[in-house]
Amino acid sequence: MTVSVEVPAVVHGGDAPALAQPLRRGDACTVVIFGAAGDLAKRKLFPALFHLQCDGLLHEDFALVGVGRDPMTEEAFRQLIYESARDADDPSPAGEIDDEAWARFAPRLSYVQGEFTASATYAALGERLGVIESARRQSDGRLFYLAIPPSIYTGTITHLERSGVAERVNRRSTRPWVRLVIEKPFGHDLQTAKALNRTVRKAFAEHQVYRIDHYLGKETVQNLMVFRFANSIFEPVWNRHHIHHVQITAAETVGVEHRAGYYEDAGVVRDMFQNHLLQLMCLTAMEPPVAFQADAVRDEKIKVLRAIRRFSAAEMHDYSVRGQYGAGSIKGAAVPGYREEPNVDPSSDTATWAGLRLLVDNWRWQGVPFFLRSGKRMPRRVSEIAVQFREPPHLMFPLDQGKTITPNVIAIRVQPEEGISLAFDIKVPGVGVRMTAAKMDFSYAEAFGKAAHSAYETLLLDCMVGDATLFTRGDAVEAAWEVVDPVIEAWRDKDPEHFPNYAAGTWGPAIADEFIARDGARWRQP
Repeated sequence: MTVSVEVPAVVHGGDAPALAQPLRRGDACTVVIFGAAGDLAKRKLFPALFHLQCDGLLHEDFALVGVGRDPMTEEAFRQLIYESARDADDPSPAGEIDDEAWARFAPRLSYVQGEFTASATYAALGERLGVIESARRQSDGRLFYLAIPPSIYTGTITHLERSGVAERVNRRSTRPWVRLVIEKPFGHDLQTAKALNRTVRKAFAEHQVYRIDHYLGKETVQNLMVFRFANSIFEPVWNRHHIHHVQITAAETVGVEHRAGYYEDAGVVRDMFQNHLLQLMCLTAMEPPVAFQADAVRDEKIKVLRAIRRFSAAEMHDYSVRGQYGAGSIKGAAVPGYREEPNVDPSSDTATWAGLRLLVDNWRWQGVPFFLRSGKRMPRRVSEIAVQFREPPHLMFPLDQGKTITPNVIAIRVQPEEGISLAFDIKVPGVGVRMTAAKMDFSYAEAFGKAAHSAYETLLLDCMVGDATLFTRGDAVEAAWEVVDPVIEAWRDKDPEHFPNYAAGTWGPAIADEFIARDGARWRQP
């Protein structure tokens, strides 16, 4: 069963529908990407910026400066970006590129070579920015994007401050603006996150800092707020009286791949829970903000993080479970266990699967468990939020032997097939009363076709127009670490039993089923 959607035409001019908002073009700014020869820039940032160019969303006075360690001519840098855009899935099938858009884009690209913690690099960058901005008709600001390893965040930010290239009129000024974009992970634990926040705040005001999490740029994540707060049929039942539990899942089919050095140190909780999953939980559990504005939304999210019940190491068994994948098969192909992956310690106790049972101690959610799970080498790649409602207090209809009713579940699929589904029971046609499960399903792809913009396109444009709604504030980063740090510390002090404890290609360890069953629930297999 599918749901039909009335889709308004995209408006580029003329009269717009009452609820349509015309897309805002980015400011006349210079985007400076540190780590311009790195994987993130090549796979995500360059294709995203070029797609925005193709859609007419970059200002005619936009410019891009790449900063990297590799010696590279300007022509070679432009060729690198051309190949990145050509080989990406967007804006057109791989191997094709809009030559007209590229002709407008290429002259805006330039490159500065140097070490990120060398003063000479920033002197050269300052000179290049001065030349670019002096040739413009309009210059609104500078956007500095740190697509670099977290280990050099502090040195880079310090040099940005001392060199003057990130100088502004005063800390409260908005034009000409200066903004800083920082990729996750933001800190390694609570103490390092606090230290990094202090470094950032010494150089930038909080309103200038955009801590990016690409999950929050996905259409379904943004739609969650619309789904909750623009539809009055859901808000009255979005609470402890009607909801039994919530499951938030981020499952990956891949293993550790080439990230063993990072993953051995980080593990699944640092990699996925502190940022992605807790952000999804906040959007699911938060109260209605007073306005759809950055600080109003982020104020409600921080309230959720602060309301999550803290637990001690002695209570860990009731609130967390972990696993590590062994050898198995994915889509019929044999794959090694985690300890057999290249550059992984053969006796590693790093968790590649984790499940947390979190409770939000406030009026709306008291007693409702939020189950968060993430793992590698799962049967399917999927991220979703599933809200399961309580069973009716009394069932008047007879059931077949061994048959149970299907719980009502609203599932918000974040990736890869973005959409929303509602599961419920219906009567089977015919004599007598027999019930069966049915599902109403809304698919973004079926309703709207291919997504207009990727997550990074959405977030980069937000950075250029100064909309911080989808970005994480400094206090929320610290509050999230306060939630996950006790888990990491407790696991560090107690060796795991029976690792590996789930085979690649399965949904996780058997102990995870026992863990969730204590609350009368079971894991979904989306």
